[in-house]
Amino acid sequence: MYAIVEIAGQQFKVEEGKKIFVHRLDIEEGKNIKFDHVLLVEEDGKISVGEPVVKDSFVEGKIVDHVRGDKVIVFKKKRKKGYRIKNGHRQNFTQIEIININGKTSQKKPAVKKEAIKVAVEPVAEKKSTVKKETKKPAARKEKAEVKKPAGKKTAEKKPAVKKSTEKKSPKGKA
Repeated sequence: MYAIVEIAGQQFKVEEGKKIFVHRLDIEEGKNIKFDHVLLVEEDGKISVGEPVVKDSFVEGKIVDHVRGDKVIVFKKKRKKGYRIKNGHRQNFTQIEIININGKTSQKKPAVKKEAIKVAVEPVAEKKSTVKKETKKPAARKEKAEVKKPAGKKTAEKKPAVKKSTEKKSPKGKA
């Protein structure tokens, strides 16, 4: 059994025993509350839709707690204008536990344990295949001592250095 109820301007699907969060209501914790604005009621597969509300139907609940929601960041910006505003917001909520719908408590039938069905399974003879499965071996790691050469550049063998003469040359025009 479930119902669609309008609470504090919003519609909620409620079931007996479920807890819902609605916008903050000014009622003390632990008190019972009755909601008369029921839009739809489903009972044993029979659906009653209201025009706009279902007559003679109500939902009873109990106020469990008053809490605050998660913080929501509100950021406003107008580009190229230097306008930036950042605000945070936490909504206040009331937690409600649904006691009953239309004064009826739904009595759920206890789950019946189904007996396990035992099936005799005959083992199937496995066929041996002659094809060997190849397994991939992990690639060997390169040693750290190995130095990689930059691509595209060829390194030439070093030529022996040419010794410069130690004789001093005389400046031009002088002999």
